[in-house]
Amino acid sequence: MDGLDVRDGSRSAMTLAVLAVVFLAGVAWAWSRVTEPFPEKVEAAPCTETLISAGDDVAPPQVMVTVLNAGGANGLAGKTMDKLVGFGFGAGKTGNAPTNTGPVSAQVWADDPDDPAAVLLASYLGRGVEIVDQPSGYPGMTIVVGKRFNGVRKGHPTVTAKKDAYVCTPPLSSNPDV
Repeated sequence: MDGLDVRDGSRSAMTLAVLAVVFLAGVAWAWSRVTEPFPEKVEAAPCTETLISAGDDVAPPQVMVTVLNAGGANGLAGKTMDKLVGFGFGAGKTGNAPTNTGPVSAQVWADDPDDPAAVLLASYLGRGVEIVDQPSGYPGMTIVVGKRFNGVRKGHPTVTAKKDAYVCTPPLSSNPDV
């Protein structure tokens, strides 16, 4: 007989079945990719903790600042931030200080009074500025300004670190030459 061979027919059916399974697997995989939710947006850190070795200089572009108003005129934190940014500091956040802060002219909140970023920042805030061991939860160095604050003035262009310290630097600003 010259007709169809049964083995050829079963081989064709088997080939079609395998191709159908591969096709369905491909469709299932593609569908899972198409319907997969997009990845969550990862919030970039507002600043990067950068090691400043003892003897290295810290300049304003390396320091991110948050300014809190402790009972001064409305907008005092924003005006203070604008002036500090004008001197090259990185802008963090502005807002109101906690209600238990009390009357101040200006304070720098830092974990270490010898922190080179705190010393540099204090030089822009006038005489008698306290560097207080006070955590803030805000990015960078936090300053608190109040009714008796006389405003920002030109401070030191750099401060040399007395010991190794970590400074919260704005993104892309780990070098003072930037």
